[in-house]
Amino acid sequence: MKAFLLAGGHGTRLRPLTDSLAKCLVPIRGRPLLDIWLDLCAQAGITEVLINLHAHSQTIERHIERCRSPVNVRLIHEDRLLGPAGTIAANRAWVGSDSEFWILYSDVLTNTNLNRMSEFHSRRGSVATLGLYQVQDPSRCDVAITDKRGVIVDFEEKPQAPRSNWVFSGLMVAEPSIFELIPPSIPADIANHLLPRLVGNMMAYPIADYLLDIGTLPSYQEAQITWPGNGCDATSPDPREERAAHASRPASGGHDPEAQSIPSGETS
Repeated sequence: MKAFLLAGGHGTRLRPLTDSLAKCLVPIRGRPLLDIWLDLCAQAGITEVLINLHAHSQTIERHIERCRSPVNVRLIHEDRLLGPAGTIAANRAWVGSDSEFWILYSDVLTNTNLNRMSEFHSRRGSVATLGLYQVQDPSRCDVAITDKRGVIVDFEEKPQAPRSNWVFSGLMVAEPSIFELIPPSIPADIANHLLPRLVGNMMAYPIADYLLDIGTLPSYQEAQITWPGNGCDATSPDPREERAAHASRPASGGHDPEAQSIPSGETS
């Protein structure tokens, strides 16, 4: 399989870490987040990964040249950010005749089993499958509403009165038919422009493994404390992590054991 690893953002909420470093290269207990993602892809049998570049693109290029990536990496430069959905649409030819492919947000830290999610998607036969996880404050997230079969029947971006605490994880398996649903306008977003058009045609896959959006300094520092690793990680501290510790204190997050469950009968 192939995977889009979306990494073009500026990472403004992670400053000062991202003043001179790409967001996907911030260290997690001494190891670049990008390396953790490439290992996770390799473990799932993903052989090709496309990474979109914009902010600090040269730092990512140099890193890929130096590291021994376990998968084939294709780097795509975006002089103007196309948005997550726009990146996918612009690289439709790269997907080719594949029956399904991955869409992954590079600022998510997880050790979940992607194989299980892919198998779940194949059995259900939906246009797309979204990985969902539980949070304590869904009003800051993209919230999914499901029916008893686990079909996503509504999708709300940062709702003031959330109807669920299951939110989009940034992990998604999709079939090529979604290309027809991406609007031609640029930039095109996944949450705003694509997912509302998939309501009723996408399945919810509940993730119970470790998953944390490290897009802010508090959550990034939380990752240094809570990340259990994936069996390949170094644990040596990094000076940039120490500076982040002084910039912000950890915020509460992760899974809420008291929250409702998705009635699909399956978890990771």
